[in-house]
Amino acid sequence: MRIAVVCYPTYGGSGVVATELAIALAERGHDMHVVSYEMPFRLGKPMPNLRFHAVAVGEYPLFRHPPYTLNLTNKLIEVVEEHGVEIIHTHYAIPHAAAAWQAREVLRECGRKDRGGQAVRLACTLHGTDITLVGRERGFYELTRFSIRRQDLVTVPSAWLADETATHFHTPREGIQVIPNFVDTVRFSPVADPTQAEWRKTLAPPDWKVLTHISNFRPVKRLEEVVGAFAVLRRRMKAVLVLVGDGPELPKAEQIARDLGIRDDLRILGQQRPEPVLQASDLFLMPSRSESFGLAALEAMACGVPVLGYFAGGLPEVVEDGVSGLLCPEGSDICLGSLAANLLENTERYAAMRRAARERALRFAPAPIVDAYEKSLAALLS
Repeated sequence: MRIAVVCYPTYGGSGVVATELAIALAERGHDMHVVSYEMPFRLGKPMPNLRFHAVAVGEYPLFRHPPYTLNLTNKLIEVVEEHGVEIIHTHYAIPHAAAAWQAREVLRECGRKDRGGQAVRLACTLHGTDITLVGRERGFYELTRFSIRRQDLVTVPSAWLADETATHFHTPREGIQVIPNFVDTVRFSPVADPTQAEWRKTLAPPDWKVLTHISNFRPVKRLEEVVGAFAVLRRRMKAVLVLVGDGPELPKAEQIARDLGIRDDLRILGQQRPEPVLQASDLFLMPSRSESFGLAALEAMACGVPVLGYFAGGLPEVVEDGVSGLLCPEGSDICLGSLAANLLENTERYAAMRRAARERALRFAPAPIVDAYEKSLAALLS
């Protein structure tokens, strides 16, 4: 297959999934073309059949804001024509699915088709906030709904997100395919003793606990509740809170930490490779307001790190409450911090949960999930 993958390059789940899937399909021999405005941060593996195409954003005095959607549409037309792309697989609906539909319409109007003699097919993987937040805004809703309906294949990572899409965008539920996210269980693997991990000494003094949160630090991730939960735990034991990523909520979280007297216990690392940090961690905090799946949580579990979060969105489909992690009622940072402290003080239960987290993550190994994507995408061409 010849596939163009459209994604955001930033430090978020949709870009990670799109990039990892493009790499996996390229390893299986497919001709893959990743399209974005910057090189995705996980697209670092050179392969002859995996190429990156940068979208050049035009600047003209008439435009108050750069017309990225139009530039993306034009780039997709170029990639389809020059490389005979058969499928445009967009990740995140706005504006990617809309741009893909526009590109196909232009190609149809001009009588242009792929090398197989048919119109290019459209697939879209929805990732969460494109459905739960951005897509529901009045300025985007109708276009989001229209774009979803014009896709030949729609996939989501959780049953919860499939239900949300069907309910709020009036899309037939049976037309939405659930394909969970996957994790490289070799790269993301546990160490025998987290206190001896490579990064441990740089993060915390001996005998201190390490709690970690990884995200794009947007409001939906509730970074202030991560800090609040950590403050509850910190009153009971010595620990540090490691923050990996970047985003608009970080300054507010730092100020909350100062107000609580725990700023010196924060380790703000920016955008880093997550696996060495997770291998040095004891717990992972994810109190998201709405988590469609929780890829960062899955990567933590693959490293043997139990996840603590809320009964929110699709996270309960990944984390088994009381087995591979702990979930509590949404919006209770004190509950989350107390659960974390109780778990770390119960060494036998904590050890069992580390093992269970790894075992749970193995169910999301790449091979069968990439198989599902490959089968569904190939069906569009049959």
